[in-house]
Amino acid sequence: MAKKIRVADLPEFDAAEYLDSEEAIAEYLTAMIEGGDPAMLAAALGDIARARGMSEIARASGLTREALYKALRPNAQPRFETVNRVCAALGVRLVAQPLSQ
Repeated sequence: MAKKIRVADLPEFDAAEYLDSEEAIAEYLTAMIEGGDPAMLAAALGDIARARGMSEIARASGLTREALYKALRPNAQPRFETVNRVCAALGVRLVAQPLSQ
């Protein structure tokens, strides 16, 4: 008989551990944008910032670490200006594409 696995016994998943290349970051961010949930986008940017180093991203974006953590926590709804500053600090940009592709 197979041993039952309890969800509580599983390690917590941390996307930041897998964001180790520009391609992985771009794919992850694109998937979150396509999901259409602003809170998920904020959380994804937070994952990417943690993968890159929160202090470095805070410095490059002109935000304090505390403000960055607050703006990019799950269920946050950061202003577009904040998202734009964080994207610039991460070296990525949001791009619009026609839906008919």
